[in-house]
Amino acid sequence: MGAGHSHPLYLAGASPVHRLPSEVKIVAAFLGVVCVVATPREAFPVFGGYLLLLAVIWTLAGIPPTWMARRSLIEAPFVVLAVLLPFTGGDPHIPVPGLSWSGLTLSEPGLLGAWNILVKGTLGVLTSLTLAATTPLRDLLLGLQRLHAPGLVVTIATLMLRYIDVIAAEARRMRLARISRGHDPRFLWQATATARGVGSLFVRSYERGERVHLAMLSRGWAGEMPRLSDAVTTHRHWCIGLAPVAVAAALVVTGWSTT
Repeated sequence: MGAGHSHPLYLAGASPVHRLPSEVKIVAAFLGVVCVVATPREAFPVFGGYLLLLAVIWTLAGIPPTWMARRSLIEAPFVVLAVLLPFTGGDPHIPVPGLSWSGLTLSEPGLLGAWNILVKGTLGVLTSLTLAATTPLRDLLLGLQRLHAPGLVVTIATLMLRYIDVIAAEARRMRLARISRGHDPRFLWQATATARGVGSLFVRSYERGERVHLAMLSRGWAGEMPRLSDAVTTHRHWCIGLAPVAVAAALVVTGWSTT
């Protein structure tokens, strides 16, 4: 259980971006998203600058743009609101090019609102994916610990990552047991058995958690995770990691000065 746990969003590598301390990358990603959110929606070229900045980081980290594009589709369910805004927004309205004969119009504020949601949401997702692609989960927890995140949050996240594989394996064993007894989840009338299986998995997971907690108490658990690493982050690391943030801050100033 003490082995490292990887996640599907991590892309292993030995690039300078991968080698940066995790707390530096967490702070840089957070400040980068803040810069994106603070940019006025009318500053269209500035958002292109953000994308170019991310592309440079992907090149340094060895992340293929196609790999990033496939995983960015996770935001697709959240763009529904952006699609509806041009049709439900307020005045003034503009005719749709090529369809003026149909009387269909689009709200100009709605178009700007949709653009604002879409571009900032996409850049935020891409920034988060860049952080996840260059930082293992264990290092993310280490970074949160070094940034003095609440100890309870770090503890819960650490235990979740350590035992999620155990719970997933338990769910697979229960599924195989049901199938071996004639259960076929493709049929609607067998949904009751599936629901009972989920309830049973919850009970087993709760009981396992109780046993784990008792084992931790018997080994001297005091309510706080031990330090995962004693490595020191230098000023050079912070200067290198926050360099893209400085570029993003310059883009924000450019956006406000040109609108």
